[in-house]
Amino acid sequence: MAKSVQPTTRQAKTQTGVRALQALQAAERAPELDNLIHERIRLGIVSALAANESLTFSALKELLKTTDGNVSVHARKLEDAGYINCTKSFEGRVPKTEYQLTDAGRQALEQYLDHMEALIHAARER
Repeated sequence: MAKSVQPTTRQAKTQTGVRALQALQAAERAPELDNLIHERIRLGIVSALAANESLTFSALKELLKTTDGNVSVHARKLEDAGYINCTKSFEGRVPKTEYQLTDAGRQALEQYLDHMEALIHAARER
């Protein structure tokens, strides 16, 4: 009959201390989050563009279930930061605005996701 091995009180305290330290270190890094991407609509725009080669203004508006003004303001902030490119054209007489994620935007999203994963991992290990 196999014996169940229980950690000693000292080992349990050490493991708890390590987890607490990891959670604390992750929490201390929270201010390092890219606040430009962290905002809900901007995170939605960047994520949607990461999954698609490009999206139109109308497609983003519909996907994010938000207003023209929200898409416009948040897309402009991402464009100013160099995270997305905006191309304006016409299809016949109808204006068409299309967005693409830049390499800098993709890298910023990857760093953001890595940071969030570290925070989640540290919190779950508690």
